[in-house]
Amino acid sequence: MRNKTLITVVGPTAIGKTVLAIKLAQHYQTEIISSDSRQFYKEMHIGTAVPTDKELKMAKHHFVQHKSIVDAYNVGDFERDAIALLHNLFEEKNVVVMAGGSGLYVDAVLNGMDDFPDIDPKIRETLNLQLHSEGIESLQQQLELLDPETFAKIDTANPRRIIRALEVCIATGKSYASFLKKQSQKRNFSSIIIGITAERSIIYDRINRRVDLMMAQGLLEEVRSLKAHKTLNALNTVGYKELFKYLDGEQSLEFAVSEIKKNTRRFAKRQLTWFRKKTDIIWVENVTDFGKITHIIDSLLNR
Repeated sequence: MRNKTLITVVGPTAIGKTVLAIKLAQHYQTEIISSDSRQFYKEMHIGTAVPTDKELKMAKHHFVQHKSIVDAYNVGDFERDAIALLHNLFEEKNVVVMAGGSGLYVDAVLNGMDDFPDIDPKIRETLNLQLHSEGIESLQQQLELLDPETFAKIDTANPRRIIRALEVCIATGKSYASFLKKQSQKRNFSSIIIGITAERSIIYDRINRRVDLMMAQGLLEEVRSLKAHKTLNALNTVGYKELFKYLDGEQSLEFAVSEIKKNTRRFAKRQLTWFRKKTDIIWVENVTDFGKITHIIDSLLNR
């Protein structure tokens, strides 16, 4: 697959990745791979900011609401499926677009995944129950004891990251860090990564307005319909866990909404921290003219 290029759009939540990805897909007459792990699940629509029906018709999307929340689907599965799809798409197209704010899933496609063993799903279920019954502090203490190296490196405020590391430790008796590879896998396509950014105040304002829009669109009703499944890993995410607490009578609706905004802002900050560590991302402001962006990409494609 010589001269094949994957254009990846990254950035914090609510910054405009979907809009830019669609414009790029239309411009280069190609299709979009979603690397947003929150948008995989068909039962989660409003709270994950899935592209609208109109947006989905503007360009063909892959990996959007293709799984159920009850399905076991992880980053390794996504890497396998995405690489297989890219192989097929590149048979006919020279360029494919990928977009999403899940840094780990982006890295999996671009650089390959570490070789972790298969984990018994019951271990994750037990850890999720521990999270809900004892709180994240219990998991943090357990990980610090079992794998201090990983504890010092990962975002310990993110329960999904803690649970992933713990399940490897518990299943194998080895540290999560011991399975991390030293070198990236070579891909048979080139990569161009466009990062969208803005001043923090702009990002936070966009997040706050998006949360208000989600609530107006019926996020509470969506979360209420999923309450029976609240212990599933897919639902242990911002926008859902806060409203589950409201439905359980633990906090007011006003406070729950404020928590969604706060936790989404924190999530955006972590996203930027993750992507800022990458040296191969071309950063553009969210108001950058589309023609300027395609000029940058074309210069790289023709290099």
